[in-house]
Amino acid sequence: MQPQQPQSQPTRTRAVLAGITALALSAALAACSSGGGTKPAADAQGADNSATSAAPAASSAPPKDSKVVMPTGPAANLTKARDTKVGPIMMTTLAGKKSGVSAKVWVWVPPQYNDPKYANYGFPVLTLYAGGQSNGYNTWTDNQLPIQEIDAQLVKEQKAHPFIMIMPVQNLTSDEKRAFDCSDIPGQPKMGTWMSEDIPDFVRANFRTLKGRDSWGVMGASTGAFCSAKLAMQHPDIYKAAVPIDGYWDPDSLLWKGHEAERLANSPGKLISTSKADVKMLATSGGGNAYEVNLVKSWVAKAVAPTSVEYYQQPGGQHLTKDFEKMIPMTLEWLTKNLAGPESDG
Repeated sequence: MQPQQPQSQPTRTRAVLAGITALALSAALAACSSGGGTKPAADAQGADNSATSAAPAASSAPPKDSKVVMPTGPAANLTKARDTKVGPIMMTTLAGKKSGVSAKVWVWVPPQYNDPKYANYGFPVLTLYAGGQSNGYNTWTDNQLPIQEIDAQLVKEQKAHPFIMIMPVQNLTSDEKRAFDCSDIPGQPKMGTWMSEDIPDFVRANFRTLKGRDSWGVMGASTGAFCSAKLAMQHPDIYKAAVPIDGYWDPDSLLWKGHEAERLANSPGKLISTSKADVKMLATSGGGNAYEVNLVKSWVAKAVAPTSVEYYQQPGGQHLTKDFEKMIPMTLEWLTKNLAGPESDG
């Protein structure tokens, strides 16, 4: 798949979807939970920092655990990739310390992040993976999928959290037959480690987040759906929820040749019935394509507890960028219901 194709000329997704008549989808770094006490995302105020009198030592309550995780540094060198109506999308090249992979990552922080009222708040994190090869690009940064503007509007309507959005690449080559399948394929760059360890480390180093996994989600369309489902099931310690949009489930890169056991260990088609990951997922398919409907529904039917998978079929939907865009509001609202929102220690 070629990067950033115009919507009028969408490109093919992975070979496993060859039977589909569909095509693939295509802020600035701030200076520096789903709990009953969390204020609504749209109207939460800053924390109350007023001092209180200390109680006598003998009757002092135990110290309160902090919910907010402050950036650990070092700060990344972020440059502006493009402007949106709700703040810039920034970009950096992340040199992964654990994987050894160096690749591009795009970032958007919601307007609330830099609002003084939220200065003491940690924010939920949504990692987004693209369709196609995603070598040097990520279609969630493209104006064809205006997820940042949609999220900002839904926050105003109190229907969604203001998410920090992280948008990494998935491959280091445009050769679709030699994709990394979001995995550590033996003898290849450790893309799975880069995605599952270096990317979260990058987020924690640079942004105010929340302790634990309850505010971390992952979403992707087509190839990105494969990645998001796989990463959530393999790393439930990091992600609580995932939304694979119009996905496929079989790792089919030629780079797996001679490594069948490892291939199956990284297959969402196998993991769905064996992973035992305590994660929630929303899997979607385009109702206008019978092949895709059957592919996704049969995968959902294999889920076993504690993994929970809801299914949504877009009426008349095709495997096209314009149909992926239509599902953005619904998917953000679902993620908001299943992930913790901004919270402070106040």
